[in-house]
Amino acid sequence: MSRPLQSQWDFSSSEKPAAPARKIFTVGELTSAIRKTLESSLGILWVTGELTNCRVQASGHCYFTIKDPFAQLSCVLFRTEVKSFDRSLIIDGQKVTLQGELTVYETRGQYQLRVTNVELEGQGALQLAFEKLKLKLQQEGLFETARKRAIPSIPQRIGLVTSIDGAALRDVLHVIERRFPGLQIVIASCRVQGMGAADEIACAIALLNDWSKRPQSPLDAILVTRGGGSMEDLWAFNEEVVARAIFNSSIPVISAVGHEIDFTISDFVADLRAATPSAAAELLTQGAVMAREFIFGCADRFSMRVRRGLLWAEEDLANVQERLARMHPKKRLQEQEQILDDLRFELARSVRTQIEHLMSNQEMLTHRFTRLRPELKIKQLIEQLHQLTRQLNHQVETRIGQFKADLAFLKSQCELLSPNGILSRGYSITINSAGEVIRNQGHTRPGEKIVTKLANGTIHSEVLASCEGPVSLAGSETGGAASMTLPSTKSDISSSSTSGKAPK
Repeated sequence: MSRPLQSQWDFSSSEKPAAPARKIFTVGELTSAIRKTLESSLGILWVTGELTNCRVQASGHCYFTIKDPFAQLSCVLFRTEVKSFDRSLIIDGQKVTLQGELTVYETRGQYQLRVTNVELEGQGALQLAFEKLKLKLQQEGLFETARKRAIPSIPQRIGLVTSIDGAALRDVLHVIERRFPGLQIVIASCRVQGMGAADEIACAIALLNDWSKRPQSPLDAILVTRGGGSMEDLWAFNEEVVARAIFNSSIPVISAVGHEIDFTISDFVADLRAATPSAAAELLTQGAVMAREFIFGCADRFSMRVRRGLLWAEEDLANVQERLARMHPKKRLQEQEQILDDLRFELARSVRTQIEHLMSNQEMLTHRFTRLRPELKIKQLIEQLHQLTRQLNHQVETRIGQFKADLAFLKSQCELLSPNGILSRGYSITINSAGEVIRNQGHTRPGEKIVTKLANGTIHSEVLASCEGPVSLAGSETGGAASMTLPSTKSDISSSSTSGKAPK
C-alpha cells in the first residue's frame, strides 16, 4: 500500500527535516579563506586607472590607490618588485596599467592589489621606455666618451640624414651656403617621425656608410637631424635601431634633433651633439670660417709685420750708429788724453800735499821734543817709581799681617774642633784590628787586638773576655796615658804607663 503524497508545506506531519550543522568561523579564518579564494580564482590580472593617495615609505615600499569613475582599489608596490622602475613616476593623477595579484591584507580585512609591473600611459610611458633604453645602452658602453671620434675641422663632404621636406634641411643648407658654400652635401632622405621612421633613419645611415666606401667620394661626417617637436614627434630618434646604426657607423656622426632642451638617445650615442640643426651646421663650418678669416687677415698681418720689421731695423740702425759714434778711436783717444791730464794733476797735487804734511809733522815733533825735555821726564818717572815702591811695600806688609791674624784664628778653630783637641780633654778612641772604631762591647771578641788612642800616645791591648761584666785587657803603652775604661762596659783593662801614673 503506497503512502499518500504530502506537500512540502504541510508541517502537520510528524516527520521534520533535519537542521544542517553550523560551522562557525573566526575573523582570521574567514579572512584567510577569502584571501585564498581570491588568489586562486583570479590569479594574475591587469588593471588600468588613475593613481591617487600615492605615498612612498622609508622602507621603499609604495602604497597608492587606483581608481576610475565607478570604484577604487588599494595597491602596494614592494621595494623588491620592479627594481628598474623609477618610483618618482608614481604620482597622483598618473594614468597607469598595473599587473599584479589580488589578495587580502588580513590585518585590516582589506583586499588589495600586489603590483608586479607598472606601465605608464601617454607621456609617462614614453619617458619610462626612454629611461630603460638609455640604461641598457649605457651599460653596453654605447655612450662611452673614449669611443667618440673627433669631427674634421674642415670637412669637404658630409652626409645629411633628414626629411627632404623638413625645415631642418632648409636651416642647414642656409647656414652652409652662407658660411661654407664649397662644402659638398649628400642627402639621404627619410621620414623622421611616425611608424617605421626609425628603420628608415637607420637605413639612411647605413646607406651613407656604403656610399662613402667609394674612393672618389668619401664622407667626413654624417649629420642626423630634424626640427623641434613633442616627445612623440622625436621618438624615432629614441629607438634602439637608430642608436645601434649610429654606433656601428664608420663615419663620425653628429646628432642635432629638436631644440636645446630636447635630448634623445641618438644624442648620447653620436660622436657630437648639437643643440639645433643650425648649430650643427655652424659646428661643421666653423673650421672653414676660421680658415677663411685667417686667410683674409694674412695680408693685413703680413703688412703689419713688415712695418714692424722695418721699424725694428731702423731702431737697430740708429743704435748701431750711436754706438759707432760713441766708440770712435779718435774720441776714445781724446778721452784717454783727458784722463791722463787729470792723473798728472792729481799726482802733482798729491805730492805737494804729502810734502806739506811731512813738514808740518816735523815742526810739531821738534816743538814737542823741545817742550818735553827728556831728562826732566826721566827724573819725574824715577821719583814716581820710588813712591810706588814704598806704597807697594806698605800694602804687602799690611796684607801679610792680616793673613797671619786670619791664620792664627783658623788654627785656634781647627785645634778646638780637631780630634786631638777632643782627646786632650780626657777622651780616647779605641780601634779594633780591622781599623774600625769600637762603639759598643758587641764590636769586640776575646783575643782580639785593639788600640786605644789618647791625647799624648796609644795603648795596645788584647780583649780577654766580652760580656756584660768587666772586661780585662792586657797590653803595652806606647804613649803617655796610664789607663782607660771602655764606655758602656764593665771590663777592666790592664795597661802600663810611661808616665808612671797608676791605672784608673
